[in-house]
Amino acid sequence: MIPSLPLNDGHSIPQLGLGTYGLWNEEGAATMAAALELGYRHLDTAARYENEDAVGEAIRRAGIPREELFVTTKLDGPWQGDDRAVGGLNDSLERLGLEYVDLLLIHWPLPARDQYVSTWQTFERLKAEGLTRSIGVSNFKAAHLDRLAAETGTVPAVNQIQLNPHVARVAEREDHARRGIVTESYSPFGGGGASVLKEPAIVAVAQRLGRTPGQVVAKWHLQQGLVAIPKSGNLDRLRENLDLDFELDEAALAEIATLDTHEGNDSDRVGH
Repeated sequence: MIPSLPLNDGHSIPQLGLGTYGLWNEEGAATMAAALELGYRHLDTAARYENEDAVGEAIRRAGIPREELFVTTKLDGPWQGDDRAVGGLNDSLERLGLEYVDLLLIHWPLPARDQYVSTWQTFERLKAEGLTRSIGVSNFKAAHLDRLAAETGTVPAVNQIQLNPHVARVAEREDHARRGIVTESYSPFGGGGASVLKEPAIVAVAQRLGRTPGQVVAKWHLQQGLVAIPKSGNLDRLRENLDLDFELDEAALAEIATLDTHEGNDSDRVGH
């Protein structure tokens, strides 16, 4: 059973989901349907991933009741400003074959365009109309969140950021908690190549617990109170990521904490 976290709007979000970037066409739909059959209930996509149709097909194939699913999508630059998000979300819903999404995110703030506040105000309307249950942001820094707080009436439910033991973002997580925002981790295993899983400290903890490095890192996210959306097309790995009925002790958490580089690549959009 995947645990859930409460959101600031009264809804909740499963702590472990499936990142779907790179899962395209028939093969992607088959993988996502299999993941749902394994027990995943949280799918994370975006308009710019160009796979919302495959996500929708997976949902139809799996036959899971809609109320048991949590579907996130994101709108990027072409759908920011004025009321562009209205058409953007309507197009996403059509591709997904859904009447609403559970979470709608502004994919990037794009501050040079100065449109994220007006986009957020459109998101507020879309939420009020029932086209999305919750609204949030992705890749927003404290200054962007400050401006939303000053100029709008809704606190984001989620900020989805690059986060893993190499990029632990402790200060950002504390800031989110103060604001009542859930922190969601993309690239939770370290991005391309899953660099975190190769760390000797992670491997040592996994060997000590009789678990895989992926299970250790997934559990780290959950015990930190984060939402994690690892992506994989490998069904064995997808199955492993659900098998988290163990705890990381203080010694293991201390070992993992040493891996934080206090850096992040905010400009890297590949895979997100």
